[in-house]
Parts: sequence; structure tokens; C-alpha cells
Amino acid sequence: MFDTNERKIKIVIIDDHQLFREGVKRILDLEDNFEVVAEGDDGSKGISLVEQHKPDVILMDINMPKVNGVEATRELIETYPWVKVLILSIHDDESYVTHVLKSGASGYLLKEMDADSLIEAVRVVADGGAYIHPKVTHNLINEFRRLASEKAPDTEIGFREVEYVRPLHLLTRRECEVLQLMTDGKSNRSIGEILFISEKTVKNHVSNILQKMNVNDRTQAVVEAIKNGWVIVR
Repeated sequence: MFDTNERKIKIVIIDDHQLFREGVKRILDLEDNFEVVAEGDDGSKGISLVEQHKPDVILMDINMPKVNGVEATRELIETYPWVKVLILSIHDDESYVTHVLKSGASGYLLKEMDADSLIEAVRVVADGGAYIHPKVTHNLINEFRRLASEKAPDTEIGFREVEYVRPLHLLTRRECEVLQLMTDGKSNRSIGEILFISEKTVKNHVSNILQKMNVNDRTQAVVEAIKNGWVIVR
């Protein structure tokens, strides 16, 4: 696990749009423990940049003219399994996310992200976790449910009609509300606006939910909540 108190998180940005790279770099440079050590405009440069700079996280565009992000990620992970790749994309279709995760990437972030989401994603991935953009999570969960429902109804993995029940034996009422909004694909900022609480408070609730549910990230929490009938998929 990455200890952000010991040293800076070294980041490489690979994207063929210079203005986008510059914008991302400006956001990351505002964080004291972030350091953008290199930039590239094509996936083919990934290996050489990792060899030279030994980054902790690579922000990789999914669509590039020569070697795309998925191909570059697969090659990078095979050569340097310790590298964490966070894919940047304009596509919110779940098929893209599934393809990306199979390549070995640790996260999937939409380019319409706000600065807080970018910073949070880099921290989560650097710390060994997985991050999927909240807007994509809802689509991914729905696809997961669709595929699972196609299996035999008596199989353990199959989703059956379950009675909706709040997990008050495990979570507080406020945490249940936050969990439901996570399932709806809301970001921390949106959850705060809906519940009239600060974004910092939302982050604390999310951390408590993950700890109580014994899961590593938001996506795992949502999947388990759906399986147990703790949330409504709408």
C-alpha cells in the first residue's frame, strides 16, 4: 500500500491532446504530494517513460492514434505489474470499462471529471485501490445484473427478486442514504448537495461504509448492496 506521508506520488500523463494534458497537469500540480514527472502523446511511449521515471500512477487516454490506451496498458502491466494505470475516456459505456479492467488497469475516469474526482482517483489508485467514475458505475452495475439474471434462477450468483431492506444492522440511516446515492452513480459532491452535507462529510461516510462492509472500493460496496437487497437500482 502506498504511504502518501513518506514520499510524493509520481505521475505520468499520456494523452495525444496537449491542452488536455496541460489542464490535468495544472490540477495535479496543486497537490503537495503529487508530482507529474513526465508526459507523452502516445501509448507507445509508455514503456520508455516508466523505465526512465518509475511512476506510481499513469494517467492513460483510451483513444490515441498509434497505440491506444488498452494496448499500452496491457503491455505495461505485463512488463511492470506494480504500475497503476488510470484510464481516461469520453465513453461511459460499460463495455469499455470491462475491456479496460481486463487489460489490467486500476481505474476508469471520464474526461468530464471535476478536479476533486481526478485527485481522489489518483489517490485511490496509488494506494492500491480501484476507482471507477461514479457515472459509469451505475451502467456497470446494471450490466452486471443483466448478465447475472440470464443464468439459471437457482444458481447462487443469479439475482432474484429480493425484498428491499435497509441494512440498519450494519450502517446508520445516513450511511444507508449515502449507499443508495452511490448506487445511483452520484459523485461525493452531488451526494453532499442532495443531502445538504459537506463533501468532506460524504467522504467520511463513504469510508465508514467501505470499512463496515469490508470492501475495498465503491464499486464493490454497490455490488454487495445490490446482492443483499439493500438498495434500489433505478
